[in-house]
Amino acid sequence: MSELEPGRLIGSGKEAEVFEYGREVLKLYRLGIAKRSAFREAAILAIIEAFDVPAPRTLGVRTVGERWGVIMTRADGPSFAEAMGGRTEALPVYMKAMVRLQLAIHRHEAVLLPDLKPRLMDRIRRATILGAARQGRLLDRLADMPAGDRLCHGDFHPFNVMGEPDNACIVDWLDATRGEPAADACRSYLLMRGVEPTWASAYLDAYATESGLSPNDILGWLPILAAARLAENVPSETETLMATVDATSV
Repeated sequence: MSELEPGRLIGSGKEAEVFEYGREVLKLYRLGIAKRSAFREAAILAIIEAFDVPAPRTLGVRTVGERWGVIMTRADGPSFAEAMGGRTEALPVYMKAMVRLQLAIHRHEAVLLPDLKPRLMDRIRRATILGAARQGRLLDRLADMPAGDRLCHGDFHPFNVMGEPDNACIVDWLDATRGEPAADACRSYLLMRGVEPTWASAYLDAYATESGLSPNDILGWLPILAAARLAENVPSETETLMATVDATSV
């Protein structure tokens, strides 16, 4: 049986595009993105099928031309980011739903996934803009942080949660690891702060309330995650990330 051809484009990001694929979707990585990314995301989705988290199911990996993609079940509905828009009255509802979803993720022990701390270490080393002295201080600080063994999404923000607050699906699991929940929460805070600071502030308050962690427990990871984010080469964030590293490093 011949494979389907990708249908209508329904989503687009820095590394991949998502197309209709019959009743399912095809997440197609852009040219230049390594083959291993598609297989890694497919494997992660297969691993987390055993967990009670709302995520797409992986159905296969295929190529279209020279691009690699993952076939998966479809996550319906607008993203939380689209649904919130400029509606300030909707913010508490969606942030509380996001926090509860993330805490549901963090309940699971992720023995089959790679550790978060070595990944952060590698990214800090690749962020040469930091300079050797900053890198050394940050790597020492990272070494002193707890490792953790919980499932961490790694890219959890309102654009990656689809549907309604009481019936949502979490997408884009490529960066999932085994690590410390506070680090995953801090990553979410950092990503949201770069898009809409009011989201970040509301999220931090909601996560602290629901988790029992203090904001300081979460923000203790901030200089490390800001430094690691520099390796992702988002020029519009470079100045703010460097300022965050310098303001919070010791």
